[in-house]
Amino acid sequence: MNSDSSIPVFRPSSPQTPSNKSQRLSHLRRLTLLDRELLPWLAEHYVLSTAQITRALFPSERSARLRLDTLHRIDAVHRFVDVTTGDSQHLYTLGPLGMLVHPTTYTDPDRPDARPPRSSIERTERIIGSPRLRHLLGVNQLFVDLIAYTRTDSRAHLRRWWSEQHATAAYHLAGIRPDGHGIWTAGGRTVGFFLEHDNGTEPPASVLRKLRAYERLAEYGPRYPVLLRVPHRRREASLLDALADVPTAMPVATGLHDEHPAGPAWTLTTDPGLRRWLHDLPSDHGPHTTATNPDRYIDPDDH
Repeated sequence: MNSDSSIPVFRPSSPQTPSNKSQRLSHLRRLTLLDRELLPWLAEHYVLSTAQITRALFPSERSARLRLDTLHRIDAVHRFVDVTTGDSQHLYTLGPLGMLVHPTTYTDPDRPDARPPRSSIERTERIIGSPRLRHLLGVNQLFVDLIAYTRTDSRAHLRRWWSEQHATAAYHLAGIRPDGHGIWTAGGRTVGFFLEHDNGTEPPASVLRKLRAYERLAEYGPRYPVLLRVPHRRREASLLDALADVPTAMPVATGLHDEHPAGPAWTLTTDPGLRRWLHDLPSDHGPHTTATNPDRYIDPDDH
């Protein structure tokens, strides 16, 4: 047994009496509308914490825990304790029933071309073993915070939430690899964005190289702001200095991990004296050309 206490503790769903396939099929009728929101998120974005699920979907932590306990019992989700956070909260991934509902789920956070896992447990073990687990949770936090904001403002909507692997595949011709991609509506405007979740481990030169790929996308696709979300103001100042005289095809804005992403949290590199709301950032969905911009966003309110 490995004695390293930093390794997440994983307990498979129903370890002593695993549900057979017919039992799982009978459990499908127990899935609620909220469950059917949660399970696609776990299919595409791999993992969410109890706190994140509560914030996005439930009125209280108690109600979230009760529902998640049920989902765990019926094999809709797996859960494990991530002791690296220090608070021992549960993290959730798709269980056997969840993968039955979403059989085309993303399969490996580190290797998009990996063979499909033989089971939901194998998929969960890949997530647990990923060196990017904390990074995944950090990326997902921004989108969870935006979803939570929509629960307080009926005019706000998260229109699109794509994972790194989804966005990378959609924009493969440009060669970009954002950590996430979203379309956000608030304040009467709809803006797209690409997220680069920065933990302060890369030199500014590496960040600048990432931005070069967005120049290719801007030639024929959307021109969405690239959000550089960083852990502290010292890192933000360093990036703003590095980008001060660098022309970029896309708008680039910096923000902090602990500031709410919907609010006045973003500083454009071209105008560092003002912090803007996300919906106030410049954004262009790009040309109406199916051949070069096939995923162009179409506002449902325009129909």
